[in-house]
Amino acid sequence: MKARMKNPAVVIPEVMPAVQELLKATRNRGVSDSTLELVHLRASQINGCSFCVDYGVRSARKAGTSDEKLFAVAAWREAPYFSDEERAALALTEAATRLSDRGDAVPDDIWDAAADHFDEQGLAALTLMIGITNLFNRLNATTKQPAGAQTW
Repeated sequence: MKARMKNPAVVIPEVMPAVQELLKATRNRGVSDSTLELVHLRASQINGCSFCVDYGVRSARKAGTSDEKLFAVAAWREAPYFSDEERAALALTEAATRLSDRGDAVPDDIWDAAADHFDEQGLAALTLMIGITNLFNRLNATTKQPAGAQTW
């Protein structure tokens, strides 16, 4: 598989450092790195971004995420490996990634469940991670960035 072009965030040199700063800002906001990586991985699975799924698994492992969670994240509702906090983050991830699947894109019950586990800083970090991941998924899927390739 060959990419159609370089990652657009690399083609325009000011973009990648800005996005990296956004990612950095999501850290140390009351959400574990492992949870943020699960959020990234789940959104990338939903969006079919092979580059981001591959990268996400590697990054989640570095953050200490267990193989059981990595193997089961696509079926997290039925898997016993996830904490209530992780489940709330994953439900928010799915709703915020699949905006057009329902009339109320992110229903109050999903938001409220996340708010039961995360303060405003944590909710901001989760929401930003979901948005940044969706941005990267769209850049990589549109330009067909191959899994395992370093694009920056």
